[in-house]
Amino acid sequence: MKKELIALRVNHRAYELAVEPNKLLLDVLRQDLGLTGSKQACDDSSCGACTVQVDGIPMLSCTMLAASCEGQEITTVEGVADHGALTALQKAYGDFGGSQCGFCTPGFMMTVRWLLANNPDPSEDEIRDALSSNLCRCTGYTQMYQAVRAAIEAEQKGSKRELVGAK
Repeated sequence: MKKELIALRVNHRAYELAVEPNKLLLDVLRQDLGLTGSKQACDDSSCGACTVQVDGIPMLSCTMLAASCEGQEITTVEGVADHGALTALQKAYGDFGGSQCGFCTPGFMMTVRWLLANNPDPSEDEIRDALSSNLCRCTGYTQMYQAVRAAIEAEQKGSKRELVGAK
């Protein structure tokens, strides 16, 4: 199959890549750019482990053609840290055991990050709804919910100090 030259912006960096027209965004991220945070799991868009943000919106990279993302800003979990420092959400996930095996965590990070960017003080139902869009087989979601709440509290206090109540 003939390759096409596409221009992508990933984690605020510009890339020009020659890819097959039917190559998925997930494959370009993992194989061509070496960004392996987004996971390949279900292959049918039902688990959310491959979630990235495209122009700030959570999208499943396992069902998107890379060429369809030309001209858009793609953010992967590798692009979330704040100048190399963990965000409050990333820290809280670690402190509260929000990721056990860690396989699904990148997808959750991208989804919850979107929620908090659009609603800095979501209700319990809004947090649970956001978490329900991804599949986790380890945690039972309780620790993730606690981590999101702790991150919200840390952000509201405007402090980067240790999160209180972490296990």
